[in-house]
Amino acid sequence: MKILLLEDDALLGESLQEYLEIEGYEVELVTLGEEVFDRTFETRYDLYIFDINVPDINGLEVFRELVEAEDRTPVIYISALTDIQTITRSFNLGAIDYLKKPFDPEELLLRIRHHLRPSETPRPEVLLRYGDLSFEPTTGKVTLDEEGESLYLGEIQGKILGMLLQRQGQLVPTEELLEVLERPNLNALRVMMAKLKKKLGIDITNVRAQGYLLEKI
Repeated sequence: MKILLLEDDALLGESLQEYLEIEGYEVELVTLGEEVFDRTFETRYDLYIFDINVPDINGLEVFRELVEAEDRTPVIYISALTDIQTITRSFNLGAIDYLKKPFDPEELLLRIRHHLRPSETPRPEVLLRYGDLSFEPTTGKVTLDEEGESLYLGEIQGKILGMLLQRQGQLVPTEELLEVLERPNLNALRVMMAKLKKKLGIDITNVRAQGYLLEKI
């Protein structure tokens, strides 16, 4: 993770840089507001840590110009300014945190980890296929052909289709299918199957008194 640190106090800046690098972060230190623009033009960062009272352009104005340039990199402020107006302005600009000097470097590290902890990688969507047809169980989306024609099934139709697709070539017992229906009865199940056959153009076989079968392709 790359961090750009704007801090004009050389001793504090170098100490924070060394501490965060020991913790596994890549940190670039600048002391002037103008330097931020030069660095961000060349490099993409994961986080900005800005002091406010720095030479030439203060940290708030630097952030404001970055926001106007559509830079969405998160910012944590570290500052000796404790007045509510400055703190309010920083959050109004979009800062994710504000740490008042003096502070323990470990507190800064905890806040970085809190705000930038990796989000859980979403599980890839499971696709059930049947010839050119593909089905996404979690969304109910059915893609019917290679050209991408698609439609969406309701929750009950989706559950029934999923059961049939997962057991292609196998009999799905009537009792299991009835459990999916809000008001289980054989007529309602027959109607549901007829709708699926017509809507999707697939051949679902009714094995009398036993269940339904989707022939394996």
